[in-house]
Amino acid sequence: MENSKMTRLEKYWILYDVGNSAFIMLVSTIIPIYFNYLAESAGISEVDYLAYWGYAASVATVVVALIGPVLGTLADTKNFKKPLFVLSMMVGVIGCAALSFPRSWVAFLAVFVIAKVGFNASLIFYDSMLLDVTTEERMDTVSSHGYAWGYIGSCVPFVASLILVLMNESLGISMATAMGLAFFLNAAWWLVVTIPLLRNYKQVNYAALPKRPVRDSFRRLGLTLRDIRSEKKIFLYLLAFFFFIDGVYTIIEMATAYGSALGLDSNGLLLALLVTQLVAFPCALIFSKLSKKYETEKLIRVCILAYTGIALFAIQLNKLWEFWFLAVLVGMFQGAIQALSRSYFARIIPAEKSGEYFGIYDICGKGASFMGTTLVGIVAQATNVANAGVAIIAVLFVIGFAIFCKSVKVSQ
Repeated sequence: MENSKMTRLEKYWILYDVGNSAFIMLVSTIIPIYFNYLAESAGISEVDYLAYWGYAASVATVVVALIGPVLGTLADTKNFKKPLFVLSMMVGVIGCAALSFPRSWVAFLAVFVIAKVGFNASLIFYDSMLLDVTTEERMDTVSSHGYAWGYIGSCVPFVASLILVLMNESLGISMATAMGLAFFLNAAWWLVVTIPLLRNYKQVNYAALPKRPVRDSFRRLGLTLRDIRSEKKIFLYLLAFFFFIDGVYTIIEMATAYGSALGLDSNGLLLALLVTQLVAFPCALIFSKLSKKYETEKLIRVCILAYTGIALFAIQLNKLWEFWFLAVLVGMFQGAIQALSRSYFARIIPAEKSGEYFGIYDICGKGASFMGTTLVGIVAQATNVANAGVAIIAVLFVIGFAIFCKSVKVSQ
């Protein structure tokens, strides 16, 4: 029988979710609102603001999509994963803190892209560490706990940031100063809670150190890409994941920007997304328990269908209470679909190639959100209606659901 008690290393791995989730929370809430403030000051329209934000998010994900597989393959080499993880994590942390300095919207977006690249790259190595810190039987549980505690843990620096931003006048500081302090606070939180993992993690699954690690990583990546084409189960799952997780990440990244473009109250948007985190915590743990009774494949199907309904509801959204309702629905399924997708993939890939496979996984995941955020921006600008851009997200979920069902059938 599986031991439900977390090991020390599993807890330290989960802590990184707690740390990086603070940055995710900023990206979903305060950062786009502050960018909106900078853009409005420069005379940028609401529709263009939404589009530029989407394009910036797309650039960050494309960069990681291009370098991710090579870095992931390189990380599979003995003793390489931890240094690469530290490097990318520090780029994200320093970039987060550096958001305090730009006063023009263009410079702010440039720093944001750098921070986002570091964040996304660190997840390639972090996700692949799952195979080193736990057993196959515990992957669903540990992965779900990572997202769950990430959601609730990120609320600590977020609430402190909200106090600074919403009460800046009472505290006697300017909005720019309050935002700067918030960025520094979240960067420090991200770094500090990662330290236990950095001190205790050891790479268990790896390839032998070759004479030319970089050149060899390209060769191994080519072999893996060739193998994936023959591994129909993995190939179809990655294709399905590309579509349905694209919709999930597009909703996460564009939620506050979308609400702001519709003219909804900024304070109400921030509080609604805080509710998302609070709802996501118990729901992710509930799905963790459900994964012990039901097949992971069935639970992923439920999550995709739920997100399809969420996307359809968002098309007509124009009131703050509807945004609050949407925030609760997203919280119910957000952690589950991310955690179960990660652990399901970890279970079907070779452990000694976890880095390179998760590098490809990142293309289909974070990299895929390039398509969603770009399409939202293009459709919004083409129609001059912010709601129109959301309609495309529902289509992504439908396609992802169909391909995922086919991948499950192939594996049976």
